[in-house]
Amino acid sequence: MTAQSFPPTVFQSFSETADPKNVAPRLAALRAEMAKAKLDGFLIPRADAHRGESVPPGDARLAYITGFTGSAGIAIVGTERAALFVDSRYTLQAPAQTDTTLVDAIETGQGGLSAQIGDYVGPGGRLGYDPWLHTPGEIKDLTEKLGDKFTLIASSNLVNAIWTDRPGAPVSSVEFLGHNRAGKNASDKIADLQKTLSDESADAVVLTLPESICWLLNMRGRDVPNTPFVLSFAVVPATGLPTLYLDQAKITPEITAALQGKADLADSARLSDDLRQLGSAKNTVLIDPATVPQAIASTLSQSGAKILEKRDPILLPKSRKNQVEIAGMVEVHNRDAVAMAKFLHWFDQTAPAGKTTEIDIVTALEAFRREDETCVDASFDTISGSGPNGAIIHYRVTNGSNRTLQPGEIMLVDSGAQYLSGTTDITRTMSTGSSTAEQRDRFTRVLKGMIAISRARFPQGTSGAQIDVLARQYLWQVGQTYNHGTGHGVGAFLAVHEGPIGISPRHTVPFDAGMIFSNEPGFYKAGEYGIRIENLLIVQPSTLGENYLDFETLTLVPIDRRLIEAELLEPAEREWLNAYHQRVWTEIGPRLTGEVKQWLQSATAPI
Repeated sequence: MTAQSFPPTVFQSFSETADPKNVAPRLAALRAEMAKAKLDGFLIPRADAHRGESVPPGDARLAYITGFTGSAGIAIVGTERAALFVDSRYTLQAPAQTDTTLVDAIETGQGGLSAQIGDYVGPGGRLGYDPWLHTPGEIKDLTEKLGDKFTLIASSNLVNAIWTDRPGAPVSSVEFLGHNRAGKNASDKIADLQKTLSDESADAVVLTLPESICWLLNMRGRDVPNTPFVLSFAVVPATGLPTLYLDQAKITPEITAALQGKADLADSARLSDDLRQLGSAKNTVLIDPATVPQAIASTLSQSGAKILEKRDPILLPKSRKNQVEIAGMVEVHNRDAVAMAKFLHWFDQTAPAGKTTEIDIVTALEAFRREDETCVDASFDTISGSGPNGAIIHYRVTNGSNRTLQPGEIMLVDSGAQYLSGTTDITRTMSTGSSTAEQRDRFTRVLKGMIAISRARFPQGTSGAQIDVLARQYLWQVGQTYNHGTGHGVGAFLAVHEGPIGISPRHTVPFDAGMIFSNEPGFYKAGEYGIRIENLLIVQPSTLGENYLDFETLTLVPIDRRLIEAELLEPAEREWLNAYHQRVWTEIGPRLTGEVKQWLQSATAPI
């Protein structure tokens, strides 16, 4: 099968969505609006009012102004200078996509806004921001960092004012999961949430995260790419029915009937008025200061509500998957493993010829996944990085950046899919021929770190921050590391990046049974190659005793043994790898036939 025989991709395009030539005229137009509003600066986050990783086209304001298309970042546009702040994942991508003669691309840490924002406004300046796109936590953080150097001004969105062809709000179909996919009725979830509100002495909670609302109501949609979200807001009282706020165009008789007795429906345009009524009644309203828009917090407090700041009370229950959700995730990882086996077999047959491009690889992988009728989307744009492009942590191939994989180069493919019963995320780094001693050393050290996390056993109360070092230790031994987290939470047919749990120094929420994580250490040598190995794990009770937990691996796809320096593996690591590959063969082999099955048997042979 050749690359040309695959159908075109449906889940991902390769068009150049950003052009640095647009930066100058758009900055000029924005500064004209700033002058009208008497502002000395304006903040442009990569966010919508729902704080999702994927945003609708009409909310991609950061990309519109700066050209940067990454999933995290913020720009400050001053009257004379502008800056784009990104974390370490995007230090190569950001300057490549924007006009660096007009926009400074600055690396900053994840979480919180940079105090350097003040350098682009000037002492005593007026800094404007859209209160629907920033949280109370962000505004508080920025105020504390910059003190009285300037004044923060809530403003209408000035980017909207100059974006004459801005796409409208998405209107997509809405589906409701049956018990066979959700595992718990919406009414029971609402009752649990209302008990939490009662325990917190709160009269209501305002929910703005679509993953929380969709999970609560067993609802899914297609409002944004890659994630089955319905963009909405919800107010849940301590007693009585919640109110779900949707774009009026989404409110249909079918949705009304599906939510009968579970939630009332209202036009999103009514939200602010209803919040004012909550406030005027002197209600205590729970909001998450890390996720709710500042506009909602201001409306509540100014109308007389007592604000109770707590983490979104759905995040933790949602992260603890029930047995039905776990069964769905196990099944879709088996389905995904079949597609991955077909893909890796195809890759080994075609890549060494030196004619396969990064786009060919994305196209082939999507085609193999789409053979499964339950696959409905990619869970994110596939990272298909050949040779030096593999060192760009969140690389997205386009028609302009597409390169042909050369024999002997390392190929990094980080991908995932949305199936009707779950979400997958997997990275494999593949050999195309000979490799260097350094590449094998780094690959093996990354593998050792991944195995260390996989084999971890720990007492209850342990967090990702405490075990992150297990994955990094082998790279540290040779003076190397990687500039991203080791793992993130994953939803069940929801967001592929799910809070509040993860494996990194900043993730302090303890593990609990049923949580699903990625395990993905890596190594990147700029301009040469990148390495990452990623499996998904589920937290489970340990055989050590009732107070201990450990991980079970969900992902069942071979790890490229050709890149392993076997002498670097300890006996226990070798044993784990051989047992893992035996499990892959035992569980996935029967689902395959012919050459692919023969390939899998060879790829999972012990070392």
